[in-house]
Amino acid sequence: MASVQISCGKSFPLGSTWDGEGVNFALFSAHAEKVELCLFDKHGTKEILKVEILENEHHIWHTYLKGILPGQIYGWRVYGPYKPEEGKRFNPHKLLLDPYAKKITGKLIWHKAIFGYDIDSPDQDLSFSTLDSAPYVPKAVVVDNAYAWDDDQPLGRPFNETIIYEAHTKGYTILNPKVKDKFRGKFAGMSSPTVVGYLRWLGVTAVELLPVHYFAADALDKGKSNYWGYETLGFFAPDNAFLAQGSIDEFKDMVKTLHANGLEVILDVVYSHTGEGNQLGPTLCYRGIDNESYYKLDKTNKRFYYDSTGCGASLNLDDPNVLAMVTDSLRYWARDMHVDGFRLDLASSLCRTEKDFKQNSAFLTAVQQDEILRQVKMIAEPWDAVEGGYQIGAFPPNWGEWNDRFRDVVRRFWRGDERQIGELASRIAGSSDIFGYQNRQLWSSINFITAHDGFCLNDLVSYNQKHNEVNDEGNRDGSDANWSWNSGVEGMSDEKNVSENRLLRLKGLVASLLLSFGTPMLVAGDEFLNTQFGNNNPYCQDNVLTWLVWEAITFEDRNFARFVRRLIQLRKRLPVFTRGGFFNGAKIEGTLFKDLAWYNENGAEFTAADWLDDKRKSIAYSAYCADKLLFVIFNATPQAQMWKLPALKKTRKWRLVFDSSETLSRDVSLGSAKSFEMPAWSVVVIEIGL
Repeated sequence: MASVQISCGKSFPLGSTWDGEGVNFALFSAHAEKVELCLFDKHGTKEILKVEILENEHHIWHTYLKGILPGQIYGWRVYGPYKPEEGKRFNPHKLLLDPYAKKITGKLIWHKAIFGYDIDSPDQDLSFSTLDSAPYVPKAVVVDNAYAWDDDQPLGRPFNETIIYEAHTKGYTILNPKVKDKFRGKFAGMSSPTVVGYLRWLGVTAVELLPVHYFAADALDKGKSNYWGYETLGFFAPDNAFLAQGSIDEFKDMVKTLHANGLEVILDVVYSHTGEGNQLGPTLCYRGIDNESYYKLDKTNKRFYYDSTGCGASLNLDDPNVLAMVTDSLRYWARDMHVDGFRLDLASSLCRTEKDFKQNSAFLTAVQQDEILRQVKMIAEPWDAVEGGYQIGAFPPNWGEWNDRFRDVVRRFWRGDERQIGELASRIAGSSDIFGYQNRQLWSSINFITAHDGFCLNDLVSYNQKHNEVNDEGNRDGSDANWSWNSGVEGMSDEKNVSENRLLRLKGLVASLLLSFGTPMLVAGDEFLNTQFGNNNPYCQDNVLTWLVWEAITFEDRNFARFVRRLIQLRKRLPVFTRGGFFNGAKIEGTLFKDLAWYNENGAEFTAADWLDDKRKSIAYSAYCADKLLFVIFNATPQAQMWKLPALKKTRKWRLVFDSSETLSRDVSLGSAKSFEMPAWSVVVIEIGL
């Protein structure tokens, strides 16, 4: 490469940056003694140039290579002490991925050379490996980030108008017969006309994609792999598995198409840990660049890591350079890739200062003051895996949070459990006891009944126990607290009474989600009764167990999807579900009605006796909705129940809007103070004009 001219370059921006004439390379490492940039041929197999980095400015090693073009493949070798007991794990025999790589090429091959230590040594990670890892590891690629976005921008849809749809890019499209073969399982499949048309028909407003960052596809036993993708290696690059033709523009094309159809894109992102794992994991990137800076170490023995995630080692956001990498990544996806928002996995881990969760942590402060990030949707999974990690309600006012307390009580209620009414009412009303502080809004609660993790909706009414045997972990993995009920038969059943009960409760569950206050999240496939056959932890199942089998959808499944669509349409039609502030039970000025009130089957507002009735399994709320009063009844009793509607002036009549059981007459007109037979296991919506 005689035509390449080498000069000192600049320390910013980090990663590789093409300027039209050459490429600037910059890498952070606070403790390295020497750094080399290694360029490879177009196949990524042969090293064609090695450049020793001579400039080190504020721990940023940098150089400029004039004549280098986009598409150039490269990696780093970083020199320094290998003293694991002191937290130092430098090993120049390991080719390292650029943490800021926008594109990554090659697959990770699980060979002994990718480990910084000799895996055959009895000393384990205290030993030192001299095997060259270059043939077995992915490498960074220089990109030209230019793209014709035209007038596309993040949609900026208000949170209170959002309905989230969680999906896996591959699993959602890989078996869709109406998607072109070459696009199945890819970003291009997610933006294909048939998928976009279906999403618009269903009525959701945002697609939340499970991790799409480049991740370590763990080589698990018996052919299984890391399907979900929660083991990130590259925080700036899309995973190649989702690219049909290898261009990162395919992600941009997907975003642009979804935006043009009114659909936002939210990414499930993982900054709490990486795919390198604990001290026995491979040396692929961060560990070899600067182990002490990138990871939180055990202060009593720096050979080991502090781990609040259960995944080996927590990323060290106490270090300003690591914090900058995370916020740079978020900003890149929002600014350059036009993503509308992020769901942060194990978000509590990101907010730990030293070991304790802090509301004024460096991470939350950095996001709050960032002019780009404070304008996109930020959603926290508000817990991690160790003591003090459950922090639901503790995130800033403009954050949404997954509300697992909503999930659990709604599941228990529709299982028929007693003593659920008080908490159910709080969750339906938006969980003000959790989120009603710091001027937060009603939408802060991300309400969900199912997610990728746990039972899918159909399995929730079909299995009493998890069935994770195919994961080969002795059925020990996955939660045992599923709050599920199989209606009398474990698994699939043709018994009429079982099928009827399951369908009623399925409808009740979805109706509870979409007729509650907060931001609803659905899981792809739940709307047409997809099953995972009782597996509540299919993280390693990259097969038909987790892929949506579109051709197997039955007439009954389609009917259920139509039912979900009707509920979404109903929610959108009723402006009360887009209100901002929490309810306070006060009367609306100029009316006789409260903003929200709770009623029993006698047409009377709840009293203390109703709230303390342990055996009560039905409840209704009225909500003032512009020029109407909305009345919603939830009945989880196994028999029909007589309900008396609140007394109103005789000139006014109640109108049936929705009946989950679909047994009440659609044109029924219910007069003032009239009683009617409320179907078992059902939700009914009635309204009256004011």
